[in-house]
Amino acid sequence: MSQSGSQAAAFFRDVRGSGVVWFVRDDEGIPASLSADGTRSLSYWSTSARAQRAAKIWGRGLRVASMPLDTWRDRELPDVAREGYLIGVNWSGPRLVGWSFTPSEVLNRLAADG
Repeated sequence: MSQSGSQAAAFFRDVRGSGVVWFVRDDEGIPASLSADGTRSLSYWSTSARAQRAAKIWGRGLRVASMPLDTWRDRELPDVAREGYLIGVNWSGPRLVGWSFTPSEVLNRLAADG
């Protein structure tokens, strides 16, 4: 399994176990990353430590926040889907890279693994 694949697997395992999803934000909200193919992703992490590393790498006054998994799944993901964003999970490394999924793929993985 690739590094990104193992990070994605860890995301789904960890958030099911903890019931919490972590992200970085500023006063404007969650930053959206633009990929080479023109898609935008909102990034989420499975632990506070992972999100803190991302905030440090990205800088720009970002701070770590969290929300309950149920709230994320039931409220956030439908909004993200309507806006056409992908969901980046446990992006890591010096350039914060990893896998992104559609919100429906995230919901399917949470349901299948849960």
